[in-house]
Amino acid sequence: MTGLSPTDLSIVLAIAGAALATYSLRLGGLLLADRLPKNGGFKRFMEALPGTILLSLVAPGIFSAGMLGGVAALATALCAWKTRNILLAMIVGMSLVATGRWLA
Repeated sequence: MTGLSPTDLSIVLAIAGAALATYSLRLGGLLLADRLPKNGGFKRFMEALPGTILLSLVAPGIFSAGMLGGVAALATALCAWKTRNILLAMIVGMSLVATGRWLA
């Protein structure tokens, strides 16, 4: 048996550390959930959080795609607002980006 090289060991330790950090945060959230306020400003903040997280994940992609990304994001938002159908809105946005890239 040859064992792990120092590089392999550092990779295993990095993965184990990331897993430990991720599950510690999840466990902490579950343990603290009952102690958080259920009304007022904190409740409004927590209700808005999923949208802000989604926006922080989507915004860099929109900006890196340039004008095409902006147009597709606007069309997606308008379609979602008017139809209340998220799947249709995503299809509209992806179709616009795909068509724009195909034509370019």
